[in-house]
Amino acid sequence: MSRFVDKISVLERLSSPMAEAEGIARGGLLVHHHHHHPSGPSVTLGQLFKRVGEAHSGGGVGDEDESQHRHVVAMGEFDGAGGGGLASRHLPNVLTFTNLSYSVKRPRQMCLFRKNRLSMDPAAGLAPPDAFSGSKTLLDSISGEAREGEIFAVLGASGSGKSTLIDALANRIATESLQGSITLNGEKLDDQLLKVISAYVMQDDLLFPMLTVEETLMFSAEFRLPRSLSASKKKSRVQALIDQLGLRSSAKTIIGDEIHRGVSGGERRRVSIGIDIIHDPIVLFLDEPTSGLDSTSAFMVTKVLQRIAHSGSIVIMSVHQPSYRILCLLDRLLFLSRGQTVYSGPPDGLRRFFSDFGHPIPANENPTEFALDLIRELEDTPTGARSLVDFNKSRQNVPLAVAAADKPSLSLNEAISASISRGKLVSGATEGAPSAPSVRKYANPFWIEMGVLTKRSFTNSKRMPELFGVRLGAVLVTGFILATIFWRLDNSPRGVQERLGFFAIAMSTMFYTCADALPVFLQERSIFMRETAHNAYRRSSYVLSHTIVGFPPLVILSVAFASTTFFAVGLAGSTQGFFFFVLIVLASFWAGSGFVTFLSGVVTHIMLGCAVVLSVLAYFLLFSGFFIDRSRIPDYWIWFHYLSLVKYPYEAVMQNEFNDPRKCFVRGVQMFDNTPFGGLPEVIKLNVLKSISSSLGVNITSQTCITTGTNILEQQSVTQLSKWDCLWIAVAWGFFFRFLFYISLLLGSRNKRR
Repeated sequence: MSRFVDKISVLERLSSPMAEAEGIARGGLLVHHHHHHPSGPSVTLGQLFKRVGEAHSGGGVGDEDESQHRHVVAMGEFDGAGGGGLASRHLPNVLTFTNLSYSVKRPRQMCLFRKNRLSMDPAAGLAPPDAFSGSKTLLDSISGEAREGEIFAVLGASGSGKSTLIDALANRIATESLQGSITLNGEKLDDQLLKVISAYVMQDDLLFPMLTVEETLMFSAEFRLPRSLSASKKKSRVQALIDQLGLRSSAKTIIGDEIHRGVSGGERRRVSIGIDIIHDPIVLFLDEPTSGLDSTSAFMVTKVLQRIAHSGSIVIMSVHQPSYRILCLLDRLLFLSRGQTVYSGPPDGLRRFFSDFGHPIPANENPTEFALDLIRELEDTPTGARSLVDFNKSRQNVPLAVAAADKPSLSLNEAISASISRGKLVSGATEGAPSAPSVRKYANPFWIEMGVLTKRSFTNSKRMPELFGVRLGAVLVTGFILATIFWRLDNSPRGVQERLGFFAIAMSTMFYTCADALPVFLQERSIFMRETAHNAYRRSSYVLSHTIVGFPPLVILSVAFASTTFFAVGLAGSTQGFFFFVLIVLASFWAGSGFVTFLSGVVTHIMLGCAVVLSVLAYFLLFSGFFIDRSRIPDYWIWFHYLSLVKYPYEAVMQNEFNDPRKCFVRGVQMFDNTPFGGLPEVIKLNVLKSISSSLGVNITSQTCITTGTNILEQQSVTQLSKWDCLWIAVAWGFFFRFLFYISLLLGSRNKRR
């Protein structure tokens, strides 16, 4: 076997990767190059998207709207007649990393029994060198380079450091923790610039389950492509990408999850790749994109990555154990063993490397499988794979003759400008001088992001009506139970006590039913982290969209609960009182959902979040003023009374019910109710009233009003705030917790290892 990599002809490399998907017979728009120079420009996805877009829209290369942007250039700029610009003298971009080292601190463990010190003595070679140190080395002086137009694959067993190296190259490790250098064309990459020109595909497929394949890619296009690009052009790019990824037959199928049947695993993985290449990044990182797939699906995914590389991108991926067919698609390999390099070079060098090492690869065996098995065997020995690491270092020290033409001569700014001018749809690229491209941090303004996020959430939610249906059903059942228990309360001392109980239970129920909002962000957290890691949208846009999407259901729930309980219980205020009751119930839902939303941004596990929500809400109810009024709360706990979210809705409905001084709740002999005198005959009660009247000099009859609503508010210490003050404070709590949610996203979504 002389070469593992496909012998791709010059004509095939310069032809459109979309040709297989879109069809070459589409009006002859996909024109091949007839003259090729080694240093000439490669065709990018952006240029291919432009051609397919014209095929969809019927436009030509002189489209006025398209000519206004540098993202996609005219055909003449890359067919060999473009003159002497940056694109015409394009040299391949090279991402170089040198001596990358990364260590993490070991957690201290208590040992109750002394172990055999000799068996764990690093000097005896029976334990790793860092076994007794306070840190563990995950990467140890890793070096290499990845070139445009090639697939750079990182291989190794589980725990070898593959994902750590990909994270290091993608700037997902804190700068102060990572040693070594990472450059693009010899210049260090800025953190923000790397986010714009690159994309990172995680190992897990993080997608919205109820969106179709086409909708998922379209929403990604809305995020990643600038608004200066028309909707028709964005749609054409999505359609072309669907064909390139081989997803045409499943374009209208939902992604699916454990409950809803959707696309296959291989299709799901290709969708995950598609959402990150919609803007045609210059550098693409992938963490084990073939894991969990069958051999055919894994090969199709790698074939897609080869097309992306040939379109002018640097593709860097980790892979666990590639098949022979996948190996034929890879250009450069880097084998790792416990964070150290054991081989670095092209696939066709594996046989000679291991033959020189003294372990020749059998003729009919997959070279990567043989290499990984040998590395695993060496790792199980006392010295590990140290001999193989040293052998690789000795070979790397041999000077290699590299043609000067292969060395990039363009600066970083010139290289990025050249990529943009050749049609790379870099997210947020704007007009600027070729030597200093202007690159926005985000592709779109925040209101565009907010609109797209809102539309996506509504689309995903409306296809799962059972979730809101269960929540509405719970509120209606709760309201029905409360309405039947507290049916038509009268204006008596017993009715007053029952009203207080109803208000406390009703208001606290509003907050407890908000606990079901906890899983919403917890389920979307991984998607949010992936999308914001490369500046798909602002965190503020997400918070506002999250608020907009969640508000209409709160209105429906508030009206449903108020309609079920207000008139059935017989609360005061008629129509005006009903509308205020609806508002205060809505404010309770608003504050409660805000509190739960904030907690979802702080905690990372749903069980922990539920425990925190339930316990804190119990404290809020305890200090609300129902169980013990404000005047009786000790001074050292009074601060919690004012922090209680239940306090303000509870006092608001109390004010709404009892703030009428003309309404009487205790008359004449009713003053004896709930006392030992309550069981006396009516005649005796009247005689006692006469005695009290003569003693006080006031005529008190059986119809004399003893206690009004205002008196009840004074007895309950509900006198500091009006009902409207309580309403606005509850609303303010909702806004405050959503602001804290935004702060938690800013501080908690750095997405970098320490």
